Amino acid sequence: MMVKGKVWKLGNHVNTDDIIAARYLNTTDSQELATHCLETLRPELVQKMEPGDILVAGENFGCGSSREHAPIAIKAAGFSLVIAVSFARIFLRNAINIGLPVVETSEAKRIREGDLLEVDFEAGMIKNLTQNSQYFWSGYPPFLQELIKCGGLMKWVRKKYIKSE
Repeated sequence: MMVKGKVWKLGNHVNTDDIIAARYLNTTDSQELATHCLETLRPELVQKMEPGDILVAGENFGCGSSREHAPIAIKAAGFSLVIAVSFARIFLRNAINIGLPVVETSEAKRIREGDLLEVDFEAGMIKNLTQNSQYFWSGYPPFLQELIKCGGLMKWVRKKYIKSE
């Protein structure tokens, strides 16, 4: 599995309220959530980004409450993945559960806003096409690649175990 996209850079400790403000939690409509994604930090971001673009952040991305709305808003807005120095564990699990790829690497510090990245999940390689550099991480094991390709845990379970009648 590979993705390619332009980088939008965020800082450290981006919390779930920054990703999707609590006032929007009265909906589960992913497209409605997407329109408000990151609006408290970067109000222009969702209007300027292109589908497939990549969020890159510092430490502790997704800290705060354990709401699943945050990764849903990011995915529905059209971001192909999030790369960060570190993730809050509940955010990381929620992201995987809904099929939003996340990559944890200290190399996120070297990536700049506007860089064009190509990410190979099997090889565990990030090619920074703008800076002509490569970064490596442990990659995704086959099971996680399959789960992401299916669109998340529930879709994987339906495909694997629930037979259509």
